[in-house]
Amino acid sequence: MAPIAPSASLPPLRRLDQDGYSVADISRTLRGIQQLYWPPPSLPPKLSVPVRNIMRARRPKMSHIYTDDKVPDSGYASAVASDDECDPESVDDGDSDSSDTVDELRADPFERAFAIKWITGLIGRVDALSSDDPTVDPEDARELLLEEATALLALFSHQEDEEEYDIIRSFSFPSQGNIVHIELNDAPLSNSDHTSVGLQSWGSAIILAERLCVDPASFDLVDGRPLRILELGAGTGLLSIAVAKLLPSTTVVATDYHPAILANLAANLQTNFPSLSDQARVSTHELDWAQPVLRAPLDAPFDVILAADVVYHPEHARWIRGCVARMLRRPGPDSASGGTFHLIVPLRTSGRNEGMDRTVDEVFGTDGGAPSADGTQDTADGVHRLAILDTTAVERQGAGVGRADEAGYRVFRIGWVSY
Repeated sequence: MAPIAPSASLPPLRRLDQDGYSVADISRTLRGIQQLYWPPPSLPPKLSVPVRNIMRARRPKMSHIYTDDKVPDSGYASAVASDDECDPESVDDGDSDSSDTVDELRADPFERAFAIKWITGLIGRVDALSSDDPTVDPEDARELLLEEATALLALFSHQEDEEEYDIIRSFSFPSQGNIVHIELNDAPLSNSDHTSVGLQSWGSAIILAERLCVDPASFDLVDGRPLRILELGAGTGLLSIAVAKLLPSTTVVATDYHPAILANLAANLQTNFPSLSDQARVSTHELDWAQPVLRAPLDAPFDVILAADVVYHPEHARWIRGCVARMLRRPGPDSASGGTFHLIVPLRTSGRNEGMDRTVDEVFGTDGGAPSADGTQDTADGVHRLAILDTTAVERQGAGVGRADEAGYRVFRIGWVSY
């Protein structure tokens, strides 16, 4: 059987003792991790990750550039959960995994970070495990398991110490007879901050950027009038940069939360917009979805809001809805229908992020339903609320775009409707 992704297969740490996991059970789990990252016949002293068609440069030299259609995106819009949240409900049976898929899984920085965090948490819980072998002293069994876990963690640590790379990614999107060129820096994921996945570009952002470049009008991006565009969870800034290059008269605000991501985002904006005039209209700002502080330039309404792969917890869709309700232009004299929110969500088939697109359906809905306090406003012609206007299904892309667990994508168009 092919190896299974750690995020979909490792048991919840908080329930190891409750669910009756023994020392032998966990030892087999550790061997499964070892099988994934260091398969037989030999166990090298460090992991050599088989990332195909990638040119890398060790920091700070970042002179290599490669194109978008040959580089597998390594971002995963999901933090490594706390121990209480590591509760995968489904496990991929592995029957459909090819050798290419296993290579991608081994090279996936999120899965590696998830495994590291799980092993680290396990080390602090070894004493709570029982031994199901009466011939072995329980203390000896736990001691051997501890040695096995720390040795495996040391292999990961050695590999992480050696592979600290920034990657320059070059994209070229066709757009109405022209080409939109974008250059991004993808930074290594932080070992100390497992929520820093925005340091790397995600497949969903690549797909949405390509679609809006091909047909800007379908995303309400019409040149000729000054628009205010907001990106939520901008990460490396691919969508913001694409829009700003498409529409030179727009004001674009790219937001994220984590300091390291914001620093990399600001550097990417400066790389693509070196002139002071462009920098004045394209900026980056911190935004906490749960507790948004709407100071300038976030205090004025936006005509279009964009987001790619930002829903990876049931609460996120609700937080995002609250932000969009406060920041999206409402129907009025200047805009009869108000602004629109375009969101792309990957369809993940296993693990703790399976079915996250359904939380968007639940929170925004399509019609009817009682208006909520954060999404309605009394207007001259009644009450308006946010709702899904339409959705578009996008098939899984070829090799090089998207994670192995992404079966496809849904693009949501969300706006104001009368209630």
